[in-house]
Amino acid sequence: MRKLVVSAAAAAILASGSVAFAAVHYTTGNIKTFNAAAKSLILQDGTTFQLAKTFKDPGLKVGEKVTVSWDMSGKNKIAESVMAAK
Repeated sequence: MRKLVVSAAAAAILASGSVAFAAVHYTTGNIKTFNAAAKSLILQDGTTFQLAKTFKDPGLKVGEKVTVSWDMSGKNKIAESVMAAK
């Protein structure tokens, strides 16, 4: 019985570790360049994002402060949403 509980606990810990890698990240900064046609966004600090295929432009403007929610896809940062920051 003890081996079963220890095995179950170890499996739960290992499974929860993989969930942490799938977490969405958030970055805030000012827009340096935005190209809706090319689906790209670059912040003033040089952080580059590819916009998701389903991205809808909420009227982004160069210089505007935004918060980007993103996740990694290979070596690329994919922006899921971009919202005006306060």
